[in-house]
Amino acid sequence: MANDAFQDPKDANRGTKSVVVGDSSGARIESNHDRSAGSESGRSESAIVPCGRVALVGAGPGHPGLLTLRGLELLQRCDVVLYDGLCNPQLLRHAEQAEHCCVGKHGQSRIWKQTEIGEEMIRHARAGRLVVRLKGGDPAVFARTSEEVAALRSENIPFEIVPGITAALAAGSYAGIPITHRGIASAVALVTGHEQPDKPEAALNWEALAQFPGTLVIYMGVTTAEKWTSALLQAGKDPATPCAILRRCSLPGQQHVACRLDEVAERLTPATKMRPPVITIVGPVTRLAKEYDWFSRRPLSGRRVLVTRPAEQANDLATPLEEVGCEVFIQPVIEVAAPDDWSQVDDAIQQIAEYRTIVFCSRNGVRFFLQRMLQQGRDLRALAGLQIAVVGASTADELAKWHLRADIIPSSYDADVLAEELIRRQALPKVDSSGIVEVPTATVAAEETSPAVLIVRASRGRDSLATPLQDAGFRIHEVIAYEHRDVQEADPACIQQLADHGVDWVTVTSTATAQQLTQLIGDYLEHARFAAISPRTAEALRQLGWRVDAVAEPYTMDGLVQAVLQAEAATVQSAESSRPDSIHPRFSEKR
Repeated sequence: MANDAFQDPKDANRGTKSVVVGDSSGARIESNHDRSAGSESGRSESAIVPCGRVALVGAGPGHPGLLTLRGLELLQRCDVVLYDGLCNPQLLRHAEQAEHCCVGKHGQSRIWKQTEIGEEMIRHARAGRLVVRLKGGDPAVFARTSEEVAALRSENIPFEIVPGITAALAAGSYAGIPITHRGIASAVALVTGHEQPDKPEAALNWEALAQFPGTLVIYMGVTTAEKWTSALLQAGKDPATPCAILRRCSLPGQQHVACRLDEVAERLTPATKMRPPVITIVGPVTRLAKEYDWFSRRPLSGRRVLVTRPAEQANDLATPLEEVGCEVFIQPVIEVAAPDDWSQVDDAIQQIAEYRTIVFCSRNGVRFFLQRMLQQGRDLRALAGLQIAVVGASTADELAKWHLRADIIPSSYDADVLAEELIRRQALPKVDSSGIVEVPTATVAAEETSPAVLIVRASRGRDSLATPLQDAGFRIHEVIAYEHRDVQEADPACIQQLADHGVDWVTVTSTATAQQLTQLIGDYLEHARFAAISPRTAEALRQLGWRVDAVAEPYTMDGLVQAVLQAEAATVQSAESSRPDSIHPRFSEKR
């Protein structure tokens, strides 16, 4: 939904819109063409200021994947994001080019007044910026959007409203509670539990709501739970009406408390028991959660997992962990960066035709080396005729993004296995174009019997690939295409989470990560279980004093997730075999 004065200031081919100020008839939108015409007619250029626009975007109930495509597009293009504290901070990754400003989060920062938010949107729009006002849930559901629209309209600021998924609708999918059901509830009412304080009288008719023939969904009703539940009960609502209190709907840490209407206030008091965002669903549909719930029944539901990979690679592991129910915390302990000195890489690029084989030891190696090659004025044709080897399937996948296919992929993610494969292939007889078999002999020229291999690697790591190849007669040239640097300070928010709640699992994907992890945040991991990407990494962890309960096989991110799943399944099986009952451990109706 947009008002009539709609145009994207980012579209240069349309011209920059402007607002004429000081016009008694009200500001109007002009194009660059209008501005030229205006100046010819005597209008002062100083009276014209560039005008951007504002998009009020619904961020959804919490999970970053529930943002609309339109919301994503606007975030990727905007200049400024003004966001509510309840918005998932992961959404800001879509707007790395923009200025980010939080307008307040309960318990952490000052909550901005609506007038301040309006003034800030207008200030940026007047400067010609595209502003995304990111609001939790849906902008049209208890989000005070009308006040922000009024502020924009008063200044003739173009705006757009982008819907989002509100918590009441998300509950049907993520908590197994369909708020309408043809046999139980044919209507639904969304009700605020926190009316505007300065209203002369309450607008809500609790007597009517008590008789409402369907589902009630109470928003913002934590601090006023005693008030609105009492109003419903006094109006004749059955005290035994089933209810569901939902917190952080759609997020891994989602909480679901099932109770009666006359127990809701007790469950929400004091308010610190259930911090926002919280909704309360009132009605028989809440009983369907046992049947429809899928979210809490995922195999690792509720498990807290720490991912320690570099920030730009963390999602490769975090995403599959979240898919199986984990609440993931990301704390990189090593950073990936370009080398301070490119000279060795540049020399290798210039002499690329002298090599028979190029070996990429990681996805980062592919990315940094090929980007540098393009920067040096070369293109992929420079690799023509080279045999390309990679250490694993994920590196081959990265290579494929550059439209290159790996000739050698070892059967397991292991440099020793790759070295064996390279040596084996070099020893095989070769068949020339005429079909004659060529068998290597001692009389072959030295450059033929000692093939040159370029190894593209990181600044850290073992020589488990170079050493056996050199021993086999290969001429090895290693270049550092990227550097690993230790993170010197942990994210305070992550440290707070670890200190308050701890984690169930820590994932470790290299020996260097194991060492730096221990130094950076080891004090907070005393009771955690460790999952290692390989036996070598597992051994490094054990030498540092950690207990390793899962080792990936194969040595990939998916293999690591599977290892954690298998370890958890074994733990659950062991626990259940010692219990007299078989009640599902992750869902209990609290009464």
